[in-house]
Amino acid sequence: MTSRLRELIQQLGEAIHESVIESEQIAGVVQDIRKHGFDVLLMLEATIGLNEVAAKEAEAAAAGSGSVDKDAPAGEFTPNDLHFLRSLRISVEGEEEGAAENDTE
Repeated sequence: MTSRLRELIQQLGEAIHESVIESEQIAGVVQDIRKHGFDVLLMLEATIGLNEVAAKEAEAAAAGSGSVDKDAPAGEFTPNDLHFLRSLRISVEGEEEGAAENDTE
């Protein structure tokens, strides 16, 4: 991993942290909890996964076309999408039960 990539990942972590601490909704809920006599300790964990893409995909992403899987029909998840959602413990309706087990390999 290059030092530039490490720097970008650190910036992403800082951006996530800033968005959480600046959230008025989160601040309001924390304030409500404190009104009920509790102190709040909020710890979040973010997992950042990186997949190296082929040169053509990288060029397309740099050109602004994004990383949309053109082979996947609109509204359907790619295997990478499903893997990411499962890593966040999010299940998808209609997903096969055994798919989560196969994804751990």
